[in-house]
Amino acid sequence: MDLLFKYKKLLLAVGFLLTTILLGYLIYATFFKQLVSTPNNTTDNQATSTPTGSLPIANTGNNQPIIEKNTDNTLPTTDTYPKTDPIARGGITTTKQLESAPTIGAAMAKNGSDIRYYNKNDEKFYRLNSAGDKVLLSDKVFHNVQNVTWAGTQNKAVIEYPDGANIVYNFETKKQTTLPAHWKDFEFSPQGDKIVMKSIGLDENNRWLAISSDDGSQVRAIEQIGSKDASVYPSWSPNNQTIAMYTEGVGFDRQEVFFVGLNNENFKSLTVEGRDFQPKWSPNGDRLLYSVYSSANNLNPSLWISNAQGEAIGSGRKELNVATWAEKCYFANTSDVYCAVPEKLEEGSGLFPELANSTKDNLYKINTATGQKKLIAIPDGDYTIANITISQDERNLYFTDKRSENIYQVKL
Repeated sequence: MDLLFKYKKLLLAVGFLLTTILLGYLIYATFFKQLVSTPNNTTDNQATSTPTGSLPIANTGNNQPIIEKNTDNTLPTTDTYPKTDPIARGGITTTKQLESAPTIGAAMAKNGSDIRYYNKNDEKFYRLNSAGDKVLLSDKVFHNVQNVTWAGTQNKAVIEYPDGANIVYNFETKKQTTLPAHWKDFEFSPQGDKIVMKSIGLDENNRWLAISSDDGSQVRAIEQIGSKDASVYPSWSPNNQTIAMYTEGVGFDRQEVFFVGLNNENFKSLTVEGRDFQPKWSPNGDRLLYSVYSSANNLNPSLWISNAQGEAIGSGRKELNVATWAEKCYFANTSDVYCAVPEKLEEGSGLFPELANSTKDNLYKINTATGQKKLIAIPDGDYTIANITISQDERNLYFTDKRSENIYQVKL
């Protein structure tokens, strides 16, 4: 009895405390719990718009948005989910597979609407229209082709093989011409009747930038290359002013680009802010789109535009603030280019392009005169885009997926 009496007051105090806590929780759950709102995860100073100088990107993952319930706590109908648009309007866009076989050398045909390419499975060349209909360019089988360079205005191509053998094949006349094995880096003249290339002899003193007729005859040495093979770029301008470019380093983050003509002309040079110079001519040959990487942008590629004709060479040079390579772009007209732009780039992708070999690309239209950029399509699959080509009427965009080497189409 004495022990019970001794702890009686303590037990009453503990009981009173527990009763008070229980009553407090019941009052909170009944009257106040529904009034407490969930805090917002973003603060007032967190911007939701795209930072200046960068591009908007697509949703990550499977490109599906967060689905919110209706006010009556029911799920929305399927009409409220984002749909795949059959035409490129800036959202997720239908991407039609036109060729399921791995391909090489997909490029616009001379009619301006079809795609021509080499099928690696049956080792033949085809022409493919926008409906997906295939037409053989030749019954001839070309075994184990490594690279294809097309003449822009004619149905002929330089075809290269792994053993160094090179041929020119005319798909209209069915005529084949063998070229020397020490020739490489070919490009046709705008008319398709001549070729510019590098002639690489064993001796450095016998290495030249040269031109020839499209059958390999009438060879003419233009400039000695020596040990500078990697910095010489055969690239015949559409206006026939120049046939190649070469670069010289001016510090780590700067190069000087020199233009080579047919007659030893003394053209102005172009200074570029970076390394790994990749050029692409505008249709008129008066401007040059190019990409370089530098330490100023984490060694990632960046697009630039510059005047590149006559006394205007180097003027109007400006950065377009697009992180991609010039080889992933295509001039649809004199001012607009369509580019495949990676959603995300690892730091150093300009120095090591293989880091972007499995990166999803989206499609942008860029006005090189104004610098205006517009996301036009998020392909409905994870494609790493190469060989962009636009039909002459700008209704269809074609590309090759770098991983599968299949050909796809996006309606513009």
